[in-house]
Amino acid sequence: MKQAHDSVLLQPSIEALKIDPAGIYVDATFGRGGHSRQILHALGERGRLLAIDRDPDAVAFGRKTFGQDARFRIVQESFAMLAEVSEQAGLMGRVNGILLDLGVSSPQLDQAERGFSFTKDGPLDMRMDPDSGISAAEWLAQAEMKQIAEVLKAYGEERHAKRIARAIVETRTQNPITSTLQLAEIVSRANPAWEKSKHPATRSFQGIRIYINSELDALQRALQSVIDVLAIGGRLVVISFHSLEDRIVKRFMRDQAKGDRYPPGVPVTRDSMQPRLRLVGKAVRPDDDETAANPRARSAVLRVAERLS
Repeated sequence: MKQAHDSVLLQPSIEALKIDPAGIYVDATFGRGGHSRQILHALGERGRLLAIDRDPDAVAFGRKTFGQDARFRIVQESFAMLAEVSEQAGLMGRVNGILLDLGVSSPQLDQAERGFSFTKDGPLDMRMDPDSGISAAEWLAQAEMKQIAEVLKAYGEERHAKRIARAIVETRTQNPITSTLQLAEIVSRANPAWEKSKHPATRSFQGIRIYINSELDALQRALQSVIDVLAIGGRLVVISFHSLEDRIVKRFMRDQAKGDRYPPGVPVTRDSMQPRLRLVGKAVRPDDDETAANPRARSAVLRVAERLS
């Protein structure tokens, strides 16, 4: 199994965590441990790192790679369960930093059998946890054309969603759609305007993957729990890879930094509004060197906020 993965915005995200050697940190999207490795390197003997990932391959890799480190623990679960996992570990209100590196890891994309790639043939799966939920093939076999179009448009931001959804439904009446290259070819033929330097199936695969894994719902649920999980002064560091994720993160951080809402015209001080987060710096994007070395980094955005009392 290929395990190589270039963690995007690695150094800026580690610096943003402002690691205390004796602190407690949560890598809620472990992947292949690029960020966890650097966090452990910065921690002292008293420091602790809790890692979370819903992918059993990632968890197995984490246990094999870091399992002998007493400071490290990994749990197989969705990052949507951040609060529950933290509570079970006795970490509520004690965590000095939470990292969310959203999206799909390179090993998941590169393993054809996982069903994420539109350039390598494999079973049309797309589940982060292959043992949970229905696969992309199962969903496409029974979903109505309207629902498919809505998913492609809402989650993939695909302008030609209706046309592609129609092609999918027409094709499945003749033959089941069971492989990644089969779906990629259907989408490519139905897409009338290929974007420069982007595979025509990119947006459709993104939309289906996000829907199958309930990724945006998981993100919103995780964000709602970070206030209770973080210690005062603890950092939330989030790396997003497309506008839908980044919009949710940006809005959450902004709203928590503003605090409670009052009707227009009501005279209130900033302290009485009880802001829960403080925005730290501006959004950070990969530089030219990183995007040249790792094209998958080109759309990444890093945002940071700090827990207030």
